[in-house]
Amino acid sequence: MSLRSTALDQRTLLAVAVALAIAGCAKKEQPAAVEAPATPAAATADATALEGQVDIVAWPGYIERGETDKGYDWVTQFEQDTGCKVNVKTAGTSDEMVSLMTQGGYDLVTASGDASLRLIRGGTVQPVDVARIASYGTVDERLREAPWHYVDGKHYGTPYQWGPNVLMYNTAVFKDAPSSWSVVFEEQQLPDGKSNKGRVQAYDGAIYIADAALYLMAKQPELGIKDPYELNEAQYAAALDVLRRQHPLVQRYWHDANVQVQDFTTEGIVASGSWPFQANTLAANAQPVSSTVPAEGATGWADTTMLAANAKHPNCAYKWMEWSLNPKVQGDVAAWFGSVPAVPAACKGNALLTDEGCAANGFDNFDKIHFWRTPEAACSQGNCVPYSRWATDYVAIMGGR
Repeated sequence: MSLRSTALDQRTLLAVAVALAIAGCAKKEQPAAVEAPATPAAATADATALEGQVDIVAWPGYIERGETDKGYDWVTQFEQDTGCKVNVKTAGTSDEMVSLMTQGGYDLVTASGDASLRLIRGGTVQPVDVARIASYGTVDERLREAPWHYVDGKHYGTPYQWGPNVLMYNTAVFKDAPSSWSVVFEEQQLPDGKSNKGRVQAYDGAIYIADAALYLMAKQPELGIKDPYELNEAQYAAALDVLRRQHPLVQRYWHDANVQVQDFTTEGIVASGSWPFQANTLAANAQPVSSTVPAEGATGWADTTMLAANAKHPNCAYKWMEWSLNPKVQGDVAAWFGSVPAVPAACKGNALLTDEGCAANGFDNFDKIHFWRTPEAACSQGNCVPYSRWATDYVAIMGGR
């Protein structure tokens, strides 16, 4: 699987809203070592009694209980087995997730790499004891000690799902998949003979600056960009210039998956960066939509279930982290969201995902994805533009400045 400043609708409402809308019309450099915050007494107490509930901040489509589609339910059995009621608050951006977790009241969060380091540095989440998570050894070895959640020799959560930020496009306009992100960044005539102006979208999170930087890695190699999350002043200025020139083309800066699905259905949008979730939803509803990873590559997300420093229900939270690594759960989530499981065993024998699902969702593209990571001032170049600048400047760009 971010810097997403506005909440998404509840997942259980998402697909319903999508279906209604469609019917009406026809889912990193190694960070510097940080001192781990003290583990609160609640998580280290000898008491193992389950508290009866667990409160989770999650991306839409990540925690389903069959209310949208009875075939997708990985909550009901957990609640029956443990007695821990699952309460979910969906969030549409990494910024919102950080804000919600900082405010408190939640036990777990499915954080992307652009939020996880901020949560760790702020003492908002705590290290987890993987000895309490029996299935941790089944996690993809590429993720077990990934730098966005394994810091200073400590595990700050359990990997959940991962995938690319795809280029979603209208197949009635593009008979062949677009080969470059230029279709959303540069004004041009599309294959249907019309301009792309007002027919494309861009993501409304500041991490989208990395998408522009990734595009420049191929378009202007003389800039010397090696990592889209590590930009010196000149590289950063060039990325902002791409985004300012893009602004007149953009119909909407999206953060709500439901709204983007409706825009592709009814508003004439033909190309945008997106998530596999939206592409799968549109395709399932017979819309002329597909997705691709262009020649320049893609940014992406690898999400981690992280434990709040002051979790009120740590025992139920640990039970959920273990449950979330169940191959059946992993495969079902991947099938619903269009993501890749963090547990490779989920790639075989899952009726919803099928044995071809992992390959179709990009299992072998791991090394081609530039996973979201919080930009920091200290970087391999010596000094880079920190995330605080990214956030401020991107708000200005969306406002046309």
